[in-house]
Formats: sequence, C-alpha cells, structure tokens
Amino acid sequence: MKFLHTMIRVLDLEQALDFFVNKLGLTEIKRMDSEQGRFTLVFLATGPDEPAIELTHNWDQTEPYTTGRFFGHLAFSVDNIYDYCETLQNRGITILRPPRDGKMAFIKSPDQISIEILQKGDALEAKEPWVSMPNTGEW
Repeated sequence: MKFLHTMIRVLDLEQALDFFVNKLGLTEIKRMDSEQGRFTLVFLATGPDEPAIELTHNWDQTEPYTTGRFFGHLAFSVDNIYDYCETLQNRGITILRPPRDGKMAFIKSPDQISIEILQKGDALEAKEPWVSMPNTGEW
C-alpha cells in the first residue's frame, strides 16, 4: 500500500495556492477542472514521487467551510525549523505554535487547516526568539 494524497476543501483557490505554493513551497503537479461537476482539483506535493495534497475548490461554494474536528492536520518536515519559520513569518504567516523545542511548530492555512512543521532528525538546540515566543490562537 502507498499513501497517495489528503484532500482539503478550499473556498478561495487562488488564496490557497498562494499559501501552499508561494509561501510553503509546494509544487502543483496536476490540475483538473470539471465543468459538469463545477469543481477544480489541484494536486500539490513536495516532489514528483511524494504524497500530495488535493485542494478541492467547489465553484458554487460561497460560505466558508465549517471547521470540524474530524480533520487533524497536515505535517511537513524541514531541514531547519528555525530558518523555515522565519521565512514563513517574512511571508506574512503567523506562527501559532512556535518551535520552542527546536522540533515542532504549527501554522494554519487561509481555510483554517492546521499544518505541523517538524524538524528533520533530532531537535535543534533551543534558541531565541523562539523559546520566549508565546502561542497565538488555536492550532
């Protein structure tokens, strides 16, 4: 068995693509528009043979989707969590749960999907400003 993808519904496809592609660094690997079904599917991944995120945009959806507890979060590993979180901040992303432990941080997408950022391998040595940074909102 091979994990293929996770699907999340998005209200504003362009805003979601800006977040996942321009800010997080994912690559669009496939797109499908269904005129009959009135939806667009966009598959994003960290590489060509990696599992994907399927963004589902229903064209006629006008209200934000409700946030349910049935969906936990997406998780990505990075080479240096401090550098990555700093890059996200510089791109206007709020770090909701800072990487105080050198290992884990949380952010949210424009559609309120929790995203966990994990340090590859062992945790980095704790350092400022992350150690003193408080949590913000829910993650």
